[in-house]
Amino acid sequence: MEMEKTDPALNVTAEGAEVLAAEATGEAEASGKKPALTPEQKKIRWKAFYNKYKAWLYLLPAIIILLVFTVWPIFNTIRLSFLIDYNYQKQIGGKVFEVGFSNYANVIQYTPFLKSLGTTMLLTVITVPISTLLALLIAVALNSIKFFQRIFQTIFFLPYVTNAIAIGMVFMAMFTQIGTPPYVQSYGIINTIIKAFGGKPINWVNQNSNYWANIAVVCIYIIWNALPFKILVLLGGLQSVNKQYYDAAKVDGASRWRTFWHITVPLLSPMIAYVVITGFIGGFKEYSSIVGIFGDKMGPYSADWQLMTIVGYIYRNIEGSNTNQGRASAAALILFAIIFVVTMINLYVSKKKVHY
Repeated sequence: MEMEKTDPALNVTAEGAEVLAAEATGEAEASGKKPALTPEQKKIRWKAFYNKYKAWLYLLPAIIILLVFTVWPIFNTIRLSFLIDYNYQKQIGGKVFEVGFSNYANVIQYTPFLKSLGTTMLLTVITVPISTLLALLIAVALNSIKFFQRIFQTIFFLPYVTNAIAIGMVFMAMFTQIGTPPYVQSYGIINTIIKAFGGKPINWVNQNSNYWANIAVVCIYIIWNALPFKILVLLGGLQSVNKQYYDAAKVDGASRWRTFWHITVPLLSPMIAYVVITGFIGGFKEYSSIVGIFGDKMGPYSADWQLMTIVGYIYRNIEGSNTNQGRASAAALILFAIIFVVTMINLYVSKKKVHY
């Protein structure tokens, strides 16, 4: 005969415990109170809640950071762009700013902004196609070699992990000549190379240097600095291409040029479209390279702001004694609109030209 089970805590039988629990529940319901949960029930409920919302709990720190440092600044920038000639210091003093579109009108009509827009577009149009083409050729060359491939990949990738301002200072030293003619102490590395081939030294970045000489230096730096990332993306795409396409081209007797143009480029078109789009976005946000070479005045000595870009114009309006955060916010949103339109055009073109 089986022994009747007892509850050690209450010293009653299991059946008696169930009866007592039922009576307690009935009394609680009759009194309008919710029955008290046992520790085991609380544990089960907490576990169910945790399993349901644990993904959001993991994401919560990142969401808070995103809201504070990304979402709120965007909304605040939109708000400030409609406050005419907004200045934070004046707001502390109690000034009330009118709401309107004057900031946008002033930015569009302002000559320095139009000049900075022209410089930005010029740098973007020159550097993006050249850097993409060079990156494609280098990626194809790296993919074709067997020995020292990893070493060359590391060498080409080093500029990507190097500080942009530090590299800009190195470029400044390479193109700078010390002294003025006829008392020049050093022509710099680049001018020394030019002289070795019988050319005349060029005033690249010094006082009274030409605008186009400055543009050439900045373009060389931007192209050199943009190559590592593009080479990495394109090389990864090349290594994933099915080798059967190249074997078939060899059987058909196709030349290297025809193989490159009719096999490599079409199969790499998604990666090419990606680096072109990101290149245009980065080009319109160009700022650090010019500051690294010419300093925070964005131009050679005695020609301040000669190479000012749109981002440089925005920074110029939010620092110093003549701050105008309203105008800077309007310029930032205009820059966003330009990047958005250019990106949409690139995506539209890529839909017709890219082979997935």
